[in-house]
Amino acid sequence: MSLAQDIAILKQIPMLSDFQDDQLRLLAFSAESMDYHDGQRLFEEGERADGGLVITNGTVSLQKKGEDGFDEVERVGQGTLLGQTALLTESKRPCRADAVGTVSIIRIRRALFKRMIQEYPELAQRLFEQHSLKYRATIAALRPIGDKMVELEQLNAERRVRDDSKASE
Repeated sequence: MSLAQDIAILKQIPMLSDFQDDQLRLLAFSAESMDYHDGQRLFEEGERADGGLVITNGTVSLQKKGEDGFDEVERVGQGTLLGQTALLTESKRPCRADAVGTVSIIRIRRALFKRMIQEYPELAQRLFEQHSLKYRATIAALRPIGDKMVELEQLNAERRVRDDSKASE
């Protein structure tokens, strides 16, 4: 795949969409291009993640360990970033990934990505803002659940008071 095609794919990744073309060119040029054959393992569940993988061609099967072995939870294709969190911090792979047919990826190591955002602090600021918005959305989505939990606790407390007063009669 050409450098121009790699840049076009990287630009589609939400986490990288604010990068300028010259920044994406530097990232694509400095990252590793790798190819996998059908059934070849990209990474194992629980393995230390040292960065992200961008699928530039093909399909990857994501699998989680279940009671009877591994079960496919999703299939992802071109333009997918696997390991977004691993670009920013030490983490472990949450699942196993296997190539379905021929797969090409761009491997972006965390050290390279950190160097990029150190060189371009405005990128770090935009990434911070993107993650902040995601966390706020998650909090907003969880708020109704928290409210229901409070209601349940109040109902349980009222029930305990009733049960205690019946027991003492």
